[in-house]
Amino acid sequence: MSEFVIAIDGGGTSCRAALADRHGNVLGRGKRGSANIFTASDAIGENIVMAAREALHDAGLDALDLSGIPAYLGLAGINVGERQRVLARALPFADTQFVHDGLIALQGALGDNDGVMAILGTGSAYVARSGGKLRNVGGWGFAIGDQGSGAVLGRTLLQQTLLAHDGIREHTPLSRAVMAHFQNNPEAMVEFAQQNARPADYGSFAPMVFEYDDQGDPLAGRILRDTVCDITETLDTVVFEGCERLCLLGGLGALYAGRLEPRHQAILKEPLADALGGAVQLALRAFPPAMEGEVRR
Repeated sequence: MSEFVIAIDGGGTSCRAALADRHGNVLGRGKRGSANIFTASDAIGENIVMAAREALHDAGLDALDLSGIPAYLGLAGINVGERQRVLARALPFADTQFVHDGLIALQGALGDNDGVMAILGTGSAYVARSGGKLRNVGGWGFAIGDQGSGAVLGRTLLQQTLLAHDGIREHTPLSRAVMAHFQNNPEAMVEFAQQNARPADYGSFAPMVFEYDDQGDPLAGRILRDTVCDITETLDTVVFEGCERLCLLGGLGALYAGRLEPRHQAILKEPLADALGGAVQLALRAFPPAMEGEVRR
């Protein structure tokens, strides 16, 4: 019977791990690279294991074997496909339970309360809880979803910059700054995209859109108006009647907050905890001592 649980928050940019005792006290933390299920499973597994081992080291418990500790993993993209089965076989934990990262974010943000949580980071996803019932919206990945995400914002910015380069749109300070990043060589931008640019790579350009929008840049303003429209439509779908709590998480959440419609700003609340804190809470429930011998792979 393990005295500990491991909680994992795996997103498109980083994988964070926490080692907690049975009272929910976090003893150690670790962090490594992306743990998005849409990327190669071997890379995900390596990042998860390294983050977990770093959490053990941070707790001063390097001698512990991961094979004796159950792990609860909230991963971006886990709601799609069968890749989690391959990943589960590659992980060394005593028990392994996977959920979508939106669920751990919801638990962290709202605790056991009803409300709506939106992840707006490298990717995007929404989860609502009303009367104990959950509703998941979005989280379909960069290729065909993730509207409002940093990855989609960055890709849109590059697309619009190339349109300006071709004379189809007017150049703005923002598009010129993007061109300068690629040494004013559009072929370098295409090479960046063609050589397996990851969502996080596109997402690295997203802060520029907000920065230049604050300066009145018309391209930044146009991109953000369209993006906020997408977010508004989604929020109108998931915010239920009588909802009193809306939490925005992810690296772009705070940047979007002041751009939302007044009806959504009116119910904005600060998250109670982050997604990793939510993962710890759910890990303790998922692996009670009497059930640890039950394999959940």
